[in-house]
Amino acid sequence: MVLTHVCFFKPIPSIEYTDGCCSHVFKCMAKGCKQHVCCYLDTGDARSTGNMAKHAKTCWGEAAYQAAQGSGTAKSAHETVVRSILQTGSITSAFERKGKGKVTYSHRQHSKTEAHAEIVQWVVESLQPFETVNDHGFQALMKTRRPEYHIPSPLTVSQDVKLVFSNVRQ
Repeated sequence: MVLTHVCFFKPIPSIEYTDGCCSHVFKCMAKGCKQHVCCYLDTGDARSTGNMAKHAKTCWGEAAYQAAQGSGTAKSAHETVVRSILQTGSITSAFERKGKGKVTYSHRQHSKTEAHAEIVQWVVESLQPFETVNDHGFQALMKTRRPEYHIPSPLTVSQDVKLVFSNVRQ
């Protein structure tokens, strides 16, 4: 099995000792993410990377994770998937037109980044004022059955709209 999920972390881990146990500490490469994943070297599951895969899915999204898995090697996954997301920003890549076929909806909950991108896209396409995200009715609708659902502030939405606009113009 090829461990392509390591492509979402800095390629050279730091080596740390905790209570006499040696570990490799991998730092996530997502912008703004401060998550570190420790792989302890002197335990029975020293080669386990399940926590890295779990974090990659949470932080980068299931689509990016699956794209990396399909690329074959960690190096090609980094060069194609991760580098593309870091250069274009996931907020702008969410606006790419995927075709004019039937619209489908996912049954899984969005990651924080995906939710953010969907809200920004909705505000832009529906010509909604940025303050809509503070509306009680909007928040009640978005948080129904999912109270932990992240809703960005109006300032963040406006900054992201400007970022998308400047990236589209280039």
